[in-house]
Amino acid sequence: MILEIGGLKLKRAPFPGAKVNQEPNRYTHALVRPPGASYVNAIAEQPQPIDVSLAQRQHAEYVAALRATGLQVELLEPSQDFPDACFIQDPAMVIQNCAILNRMGAPSRVGETALVADILRARFETVALRAPATLEGGDVLNVGDALFVGRTARTNDAGIEQLRAVCAPRGIAVTAAPVGAFLHLLTAVTYIGQGIVVAHQDFAEQAWLREFEKIVVPRAEAYCANVLGIGKYVIVPSGFPLTTAQIRARGFEVLPTPMSEFYKADGGVSCLSLLW
Repeated sequence: MILEIGGLKLKRAPFPGAKVNQEPNRYTHALVRPPGASYVNAIAEQPQPIDVSLAQRQHAEYVAALRATGLQVELLEPSQDFPDACFIQDPAMVIQNCAILNRMGAPSRVGETALVADILRARFETVALRAPATLEGGDVLNVGDALFVGRTARTNDAGIEQLRAVCAPRGIAVTAAPVGAFLHLLTAVTYIGQGIVVAHQDFAEQAWLREFEKIVVPRAEAYCANVLGIGKYVIVPSGFPLTTAQIRARGFEVLPTPMSEFYKADGGVSCLSLLW
């Protein structure tokens, strides 16, 4: 069933408080899309030359890491029309067996939602966000029983309100979160399960993070604030020993993955998969 959610506003959900979910992140499936030749034109705040062949090899290593966690991984075809389409987390998300089709905030990425819409419609109830909403998956921190959503250049208040309208009947609190200078919320903080967040040191003191156990990422390892927790595993970008050691100290098995060519397009490990 397809629902079109527009203008509906619900009362803002309160901060979930001290009842932080202590369960691991229990994902079973992942959709991924390797970068195509057009990836050389991916959006970047500070453009650098991208080696597409290397990016494709790194993506294959990332897929191997996903599979090592036990996920069922489905590979989609590369997109030549949308350079950023490998960052498949952004155009859609799955919450309690409901697929939410986002409206992308970056104009060049608007068509990416249509690339995954039919795949998700075949499997889930589907909700399509409508104008004037914009919302990208990279701004949504899923902590298991609540969502925190960043207000950014890519995600606006209308997008947050429409997401809240979808989630409220399902008992999921949606709380808007300040992001500041970071591109997406998940650039600054990610959730690895068991009540633990991995947060950039310039973001870790946000009041709404006070109930979580925090692994604080030093500025020198800022890129490693974006990691991906799946059960007992955490996929991390290679080359960040201080953050990796902290994650291991919490009992997780760390899967380092080379990410240099995705870093060049402001993408991290969470960006490359759509999980449920």
